[in-house]
Amino acid sequence: MRFVRLILLTVAAPTVLALSPSSAQAATEKFLDSQQIAALETRAAQAAPKEQCFLYAELAHSMAEIAGQQLNAGDERDAAESIRAVQRYADKIHMNVADDARKLKNAEILMRQTAFRLKAIMLDASLDDRPSLESTLKQLDKVESEMMLQVFRH
Repeated sequence: MRFVRLILLTVAAPTVLALSPSSAQAATEKFLDSQQIAALETRAAQAAPKEQCFLYAELAHSMAEIAGQQLNAGDERDAAESIRAVQRYADKIHMNVADDARKLKNAEILMRQTAFRLKAIMLDASLDDRPSLESTLKQLDKVESEMMLQVFRH
């Protein structure tokens, strides 16, 4: 009986956890269009430094999702531009991670989801697209680590 419980905990629980949030979220998540992205960029640029971190994380997440759609549609040039946008937003997050950043934990979660999405995109990407995706992933991992350090300092 004890062995059966152990098996259930080690196999069933991670499977349920792996399927529920990402699959349900992917099916219901709405993507931003170009006007919404432009408006969010403007809002992020004009926001107080303590709010910029989360807004740029939202932008990076949206652009990663758009890049995935573009790669699935075979539009590699636009996907490469979207990946460069993710890199730009990650740079801005890196510059703006502050001790008093609002929604820092939420921004860190978004960055983790964005990195997870880019890893999935990279598996389906062509060999030519992989170097830029790998460098973007490294950049996102660095930013996410910095954000985690800030979260733990609070």
